[in-house]
Amino acid sequence: ENNEFNLYTFNYCNYINRIKSRSFNQKMSYLLLGFLTGISLILAIGAQNIFVIEQGLKKKYIFIVCLICSLSDFILIFLGIFLFEYLKIFFTKNVEVTFNILLLVFLIYFIYNKVISLYKKNKINYEDKNLNFKTIVIKTLGFTYLNPHVYSDTVFFLGNFSKNFLIANKYLFGFGASIASFLFFFTLGYLAKYFSSNIVNSNTWKTINFFIIIFMTVLSSYVFMDII
Repeated sequence: ENNEFNLYTFNYCNYINRIKSRSFNQKMSYLLLGFLTGISLILAIGAQNIFVIEQGLKKKYIFIVCLICSLSDFILIFLGIFLFEYLKIFFTKNVEVTFNILLLVFLIYFIYNKVISLYKKNKINYEDKNLNFKTIVIKTLGFTYLNPHVYSDTVFFLGNFSKNFLIANKYLFGFGASIASFLFFFTLGYLAKYFSSNIVNSNTWKTINFFIIIFMTVLSSYVFMDII
């Protein structure tokens, strides 16, 4: 009887461990999806990122600039998630399809702009090295909150994309995207002064944008399949 009991206990423990392992892997998959989606949205040579690079090159107020950009993304990402969580009680099938169509249109537009950016050159401003702390904070907030793309990328896209996730998975997705934002901005800012020749090199950004186009195309196909 003791052997049977021990065998039962052993099998039960293995069963529980397998369930925990599957649960952990599932959680990590949403965290990773959020990270990859977030990094794909943020990896762009837009006005905000150029401003972060400039501060890195000037070695001025890098930490506060990166912190404001990262915290702003965190706030807007979860604003989008909570907004779509609240709005889901009003979702009918037609409303959901409409949102998915808008999401698909956004993705196509995003990919189109990425393709166009492959043929564009961006300029870095090395002047204005004597900006004070207050001016830097105001400029950072301006580049962040006056940029319409920050709302379409965080509030609309991430909130819309995760609208059908369970609430716990939405949190993991949001944290993954937020981690991507923190890593990106602080890496961009602090490495700019050391690797400026590579960071501002157009071929580097073309390579980055090429992989973003591929990833976003895969997401577009996922949304399209959800519509049909």
